[in-house]
Amino acid sequence: MLVAAAVCPCPPLLVPEVATGAAPQLDAARAACTDVVGLLAAARPDRLYVVGPADEGAHGVFPAGSTGSFAGFGVDLSVRLGDSVPQGGGSADDGEDRPAAGRPLPASLSVGAWLLGRAAWADAPIEGLGVDPTATPDVCAGIGRGLADSAGRVALLVMGDGSACRTVKAPGYLDERAADFDAEAARALGTADAAALLALEPELAYELKAAGRAPWQVLAGAAEAADLDGRLLFEDAPYGVGYFVAAWS
Repeated sequence: MLVAAAVCPCPPLLVPEVATGAAPQLDAARAACTDVVGLLAAARPDRLYVVGPADEGAHGVFPAGSTGSFAGFGVDLSVRLGDSVPQGGGSADDGEDRPAAGRPLPASLSVGAWLLGRAAWADAPIEGLGVDPTATPDVCAGIGRGLADSAGRVALLVMGDGSACRTVKAPGYLDERAADFDAEAARALGTADAAALLALEPELAYELKAAGRAPWQVLAGAAEAADLDGRLLFEDAPYGVGYFVAAWS
């Protein structure tokens, strides 16, 4: 059963080494993410799943030990799902002889791994799940139900952004529908309204470049029988992209 969930944005800019001089602009978001990951630990889960959007080729399960890199963003920094992240940058490899992981983590799960490493997560076994951003609400909900049924006490770290069309300088330029979409997503995430999350329209989310829609609907499926309360810890749209941090417990 799902006992807790944390919702965080997944831009690589959340990692200070990637953001460089612009890092202070996301300090409040980072602080909220740190708080919400701490709430996951307090729930004493048996298993933690990190769920995030992934491009084709990166869908499906990523076991603990899978690695991700921010080299594509100009930073020599790697992370490993389940390991602490060095605060000064560099590789997360601690020199131990470990089995080589398979596919590299997609960007969203790399950011999730960075958040967990920053918090020195050691409270439950971890597994990553890359979700197809085009998956239907029914498919997403079914995935979520499966995760919730996989252990006695399940927690989710759900990575995903809102619309990317809030301003003319946003990645998707300005779309007048974006503010309303993000407002409804923020309300649903902040109140643990699973039905409202499942009602988010995939086509509209795609047009607004809202990468969080599918992972949020996985969360909704997982939470259907959980009777959790929600709390919105952070909401903003820096760079014209909707970022939300929420806790469900």
